[in-house]
Amino acid sequence: MANATIDPREAAHFGAMAADWWDPNGSSAMLHKLNPVRLRYIRQAIGWHWHMDESGFHPLLGKRALDVGCGAGLLTEPLARLGAAVTALDAAEENIAVARHHAEKQGLAIDYRATPVEQLDAGEFDLITSMEVVEHVADPAAFAAALAQRLSREGLLIMSTPNRTPLSRLAMITVGESIGGIPKGTHDWKRFLTPDELSKLLVDAGLEVTDVTGLSFDPRYGFTLSPNKAINYLLTARHPQV
Repeated sequence: MANATIDPREAAHFGAMAADWWDPNGSSAMLHKLNPVRLRYIRQAIGWHWHMDESGFHPLLGKRALDVGCGAGLLTEPLARLGAAVTALDAAEENIAVARHHAEKQGLAIDYRATPVEQLDAGEFDLITSMEVVEHVADPAAFAAALAQRLSREGLLIMSTPNRTPLSRLAMITVGESIGGIPKGTHDWKRFLTPDELSKLLVDAGLEVTDVTGLSFDPRYGFTLSPNKAINYLLTARHPQV
């Protein structure tokens, strides 16, 4: 079971992009464009889940957060700025090295580790995020189970991933990996999960899915939250409330 969720080829692919991960015009440019809408969804989700005003400066103060598949920290650093005590994991040592260096320059104390989530021994977390990751792991069911095991009883899991539809193949691979700025070879359409498939993995892991929201592109505004899940979607899950 050691490293059951890590695909070495995927780790090498993303590790090769480590040096320019923080360049908004580099190989991770698409992630820079996605980050604002991701954070909007996270703020809304934590507001609903913990019945709080998510618009404050530090809505995650006093919470432990885990960012799985963090890359060089594009989402991790905002979680820390929102007040969370953050642990972040990535399969590529190169990404973790860049993430640590960048966080130090920003004065942020983040516990970065090149550790598979199933091997993490750090207790439970109030918030777990894993964005655009499950489609790259070797065993999605084992990955979902590992996330669920590390989520506190009152915690919230937030994920995003591409849907497996003809439109996502066109948008993310045919166009995205040719002229859209996504590095070639980033995606394997056959590994994309539909919302029903990902929801089933999480339910099988003992969680309940509380929301699925589409992520669409609007030429006027860029990436937006949307009822349309045909290309990409965000999802929240928690332990069943009894």
